Amino acid sequence: MIDAVSVKDAPASQAEASFAEITARRRGGLRRYLFQHPRVMDAVVVLCYLILVTPTAVESVLDGAWPAAVLLAAAAGALALRRSYPVPVVAIVATVEVAVTLLHPWGSNVSAGLWFSLYAVAVVRTRRFAIITLAAATAPLAFLYFLLAVGPLDGRLPDTAVRTPENFQLITSIAAGISITLSNVIATGIGISVRQRREHEHEIAAWAERSAQLGSARERNRIAREMHDVVAHSLTVMISLSDGAAVVVKRDPGRAAEVLGELSRTGRTALADMRRVLGVLRDDSAGSAPREPLVAGDNLAKLLEGFRTAGLPLHYTHTGPSLPEDAAFQLTVYRIVQESLTNVLRYGRALGRVEVDIVRDGSTVVIDVFDDGKGTMEAGTFVGTGQGLAGMRERARFYAGSVEAGRTTDGGWRVHAVLNCSGGHGK
Repeated sequence: MIDAVSVKDAPASQAEASFAEITARRRGGLRRYLFQHPRVMDAVVVLCYLILVTPTAVESVLDGAWPAAVLLAAAAGALALRRSYPVPVVAIVATVEVAVTLLHPWGSNVSAGLWFSLYAVAVVRTRRFAIITLAAATAPLAFLYFLLAVGPLDGRLPDTAVRTPENFQLITSIAAGISITLSNVIATGIGISVRQRREHEHEIAAWAERSAQLGSARERNRIAREMHDVVAHSLTVMISLSDGAAVVVKRDPGRAAEVLGELSRTGRTALADMRRVLGVLRDDSAGSAPREPLVAGDNLAKLLEGFRTAGLPLHYTHTGPSLPEDAAFQLTVYRIVQESLTNVLRYGRALGRVEVDIVRDGSTVVIDVFDDGKGTMEAGTFVGTGQGLAGMRERARFYAGSVEAGRTTDGGWRVHAVLNCSGGHGK
């Protein structure tokens, strides 16, 4: 009955809207209806208040204190506005209840208006403000009952009460003051609890929104990184193969056909990789290709063979156990080797030897890619964007590793990557 004040601001995002739908379903049918129709809830509150104070209003009219009934009706009208003006409504209701008590002492449920108005304040304002409002609204009425019993206003007690036992006035006034105070505290506490619950729900919704945005950003970065690796590698290899085919087509048609075949395979592989990478953007997953490059088995060997066909004097060694069977880890190794060799193919000149060494020692995998391109890629001539190196480092960090790249002592270029995998995989 007291679930009266709704959150004014609508959910600002799809995640918050979805969470709002979930919390709405958790409410019962009646509570959900009243929550979605706040004006109906206002009418219910006013009706409940009128029912509670009707005996007092009738008694005051019969006793000739009809202004008390008018004040009670005014308090009911004020309660209809407590959602829009909670603090002024508390002030009006508190003043009205003090006046009604002076006009008609010991009326039944006179303080009911404070229950609803204090609840409304506690729902929309801070806990500290709600507690201060509780004290300010309760103190005058409680103090008034003390004065009616033992102070200068004790003469206003009805004659029937005066003829009661000696301590009845004091006990009754204390009981009334305690009852009013406790009921107001309970109403304020319920409002504070509702506010905290709604704040918690909004925090969860905001967390869900931030998580969704972070996940979306990570996915965009992943797609951008994969697209860079696929496009940069494929175009570089295809350009080199095209240039090579143009050179040898007249001298050695057989060799040219081999190069052109490798060019076609590289293009098809790049297209398949792009489809896998962009597969996450599709709404439907039925019949879609796998969303990661298939790097298991001999795909690394095919990658190296493609670079050899493109003209790199490439030598490959693998020391220690095979790589872990984890496809994500194999993809990381694959991409680091691919990006490193792509840079060699793009920027290397006068290459006599290119080495790819992979060493696994327990859970540590070390990747070294270096060339002897003496006199090439001099300082200031490296024209890359640096995105490839950043992508390699990001991949390595996922496996608690690192990537270093730079010139060797003999003038070549080296990429040194260290990855840590779970022991036992692939053994």
